[in-house]
Amino acid sequence: MANNKIIIFNPRSANAKHRIPNSILQVGASIYGQFDFAFVDGNLEKDPWRKISSYFKTGEYKYFCSTVMPGPQLRQAIPFTKKIKEEFPGTITIWGGYFASNQYKVSIEAPYVDYIVNGPGDVTFPELLKTLESNKLKALPNIMNLIYQDKDGVIIRTKKEKLLDQDTLPQLPYTHLNSFYNLESYLSKTFLGQKTFSYHSSLGCPFTCSFCAVVPIYEGRWKAKSAQTVYNDVKYFKDNYGIDAIEFHDNNFFTSRKRVVEFSELIKDDGITWWGEGRIDTINKYSDEDLELMKDAGCKMIFLGAETGNDEILKQMNKGGTQTGQGIKDFAARLYPIGIIPEFSFVLGMPADTSEQVMKQIEWDINFIKEIKEINPDAEIIIYLYSPVATEGSELYEQIQKAGFSFPKQLDDWLDPAWENFDLRKNPLTPWLTPKMVDRIMNFETVLNGYYPTASDFRIKGFKKKVLRSISRLRYKTGIYKYPYEIKVLHKIWKYRQPEIQGFYSE
Repeated sequence: MANNKIIIFNPRSANAKHRIPNSILQVGASIYGQFDFAFVDGNLEKDPWRKISSYFKTGEYKYFCSTVMPGPQLRQAIPFTKKIKEEFPGTITIWGGYFASNQYKVSIEAPYVDYIVNGPGDVTFPELLKTLESNKLKALPNIMNLIYQDKDGVIIRTKKEKLLDQDTLPQLPYTHLNSFYNLESYLSKTFLGQKTFSYHSSLGCPFTCSFCAVVPIYEGRWKAKSAQTVYNDVKYFKDNYGIDAIEFHDNNFFTSRKRVVEFSELIKDDGITWWGEGRIDTINKYSDEDLELMKDAGCKMIFLGAETGNDEILKQMNKGGTQTGQGIKDFAARLYPIGIIPEFSFVLGMPADTSEQVMKQIEWDINFIKEIKEINPDAEIIIYLYSPVATEGSELYEQIQKAGFSFPKQLDDWLDPAWENFDLRKNPLTPWLTPKMVDRIMNFETVLNGYYPTASDFRIKGFKKKVLRSISRLRYKTGIYKYPYEIKVLHKIWKYRQPEIQGFYSE
């Protein structure tokens, strides 16, 4: 009986909105046909630990592999990995994902995490398994994108591998996933469509913003599937599952204008709406004809990292490119007549030399956001409190270190609810942000979400929208944001969904 089977685990990330788990599908694709493995999706299991332990109790499973994103996924990833080592001590545990790569020291120093795949694992993961199965541990340093501790406890980080041609990678094992979970379970009704499909078409981002968690992993690199390959995958799901909408979860879907235009030409007659993430200064270089083609081809909304309207703070963030406050305004104005909704994210509460400067920056961006809404009332606004993920060695990193900020030193400490909220960028835990500042930002956000409810929560419309706007109008117009309890009560009653925390509302 084989005893080297693998569990590939996707920890629960939300109480609803169960997207197709592309990260573990990618891992599965790298070993499909070489090793026997089972998918366990914490989002669809009522008791994922029971499912995991039942596999290990058969004696056939040797490896526990988990993708680990910051925030909610840690609530299962940490205790489950720890418990597996206690109850099944012969198990080898392997972590991947943004948290494992960016917080690699605290992760690999935990006695229950054996290896970390540092970035893409298309080659790393199967090579690691083959090396462990053949017991040729001296070959571990030759495996790229790997983090582990040697016999003396020294942390080893191997060389980074070049990003692979995405079109040469094996197909994602959708059929194998379907043998564990009905793929229909992942196709939900959102404001984009009745059956919304989640898809990754590229890796990385060519920019090196100092506040971005992607930068340390991809180091300014970007590789994408061709427009034809993306379309072929989309067409397969349309023909077999009837999808009519797509969320592209790329870090930067719009990097290549040529690819986006080609994809738009391919999909324009398929009746599919879509959403993706991009940079303002990149897409602002597209022609009006390009943007109109995208709109005709189903592009309904674009998530855009505005970050701030303050050019000095953009420099502090090392945003790169040519983004400016005026550029944000210009792009908001361009999209309004075309009809593509810009979803601008802002990061408030950046560090500064004095508390007065921090508050001044906050007020600047509050006023700037209101300007954007004047220019384009359809623009969605996402507000985050600045939570450090600064690139080590950057000026911003040095600044937050000097200000007294530090991450937990023990992996178990990340289970504190305060750190989960930190990763959702709603509780900064930063020494330069006072409670008064946080209240100012959060109260403004509440009023803003009352006066301009998000279009992505399609339950908030008609009567509900009118009531919210009417009770928020005076506060929004006068700038009196303090104690907006009447708005909060309605948000709670109607279960208002903030897309920056929970994604689009889905059914």
